Amino acid sequence: MIAAAPAAASSTTQADTADSSTVAAPTAFAEPVLGQSQANSPPPPETARQTISRTSTPKRPRPHPPSTKLMPLDYSTCNPKDLGHLIATMLNELITLNDRIPLSTSRLTRFHSRAAPSISVSDYLQRLIQHATLSPPILLSMVFYIDRLCGLYPAFTINSLTVHRFLITAGTVASKGLSDSFWTNPTYARIGGIPVSELASLELEFLRRVEWKIVPNPEVLVEYYFSLVERTEGFGLEKKDDEEGDESDSIGSDAMSTNENRVNAVAEGKDHGVSGSGREVENMDEG
Repeated sequence: MIAAAPAAASSTTQADTADSSTVAAPTAFAEPVLGQSQANSPPPPETARQTISRTSTPKRPRPHPPSTKLMPLDYSTCNPKDLGHLIATMLNELITLNDRIPLSTSRLTRFHSRAAPSISVSDYLQRLIQHATLSPPILLSMVFYIDRLCGLYPAFTINSLTVHRFLITAGTVASKGLSDSFWTNPTYARIGGIPVSELASLELEFLRRVEWKIVPNPEVLVEYYFSLVERTEGFGLEKKDDEEGDESDSIGSDAMSTNENRVNAVAEGKDHGVSGSGREVENMDEG
């Protein structure tokens, strides 16, 4: 093995001599010939560190997928902000579908803004929840109103131009219809970012369109709640180990089976034409 090294060097020299256009590497960088003891010796520190870095596991492991957030079986005890997240997720899916429907200026409703407000649906709903103290029954009633309003008023649809005005109007109506105590219209208008007179007009239009029926049955709210939790990724319902818990789970499962299309139909959207009074309202103030 050692005797063959000069021959290799000689052939390299001959090749360089034959082809003068090729630049030969300096002799100082030629790979040295190792003896038996050197070949068996451990690698230099740099080589050892490079080998370890290539074979060792990463210092920062990949994060685990988020665990499922469990929601209580009783919707009245859930965190309103968590419920707001479920509703906002459904609304965003609905908006994505309904924004594809062509809209002409002759088919505007009282709930339309000139342009979509810059505040997101999620942030706007959380703002209403915090400052208008919207409870879970009120929030679920607002989802019920979407179904009822679209059923009785086919010209109305939830999209990026109507969702904000719908939310402040529905929140105001539900608070007055379901709560023993509620804020005044100037307070709701300030929270929602619209003039007081505009909120009064929206409230009257809303009540007329839903035929003044604004108090849903408690069983309907349970169905909406279960459906929202079931359809939202990363959320689930708590389960009890005792017999009472099993019975509650069975009831909840039956409710979801009976009403599995209720919230999904709202979220999937219906190709309602966007028409109505034709009155174009002013842009919503975010203040």
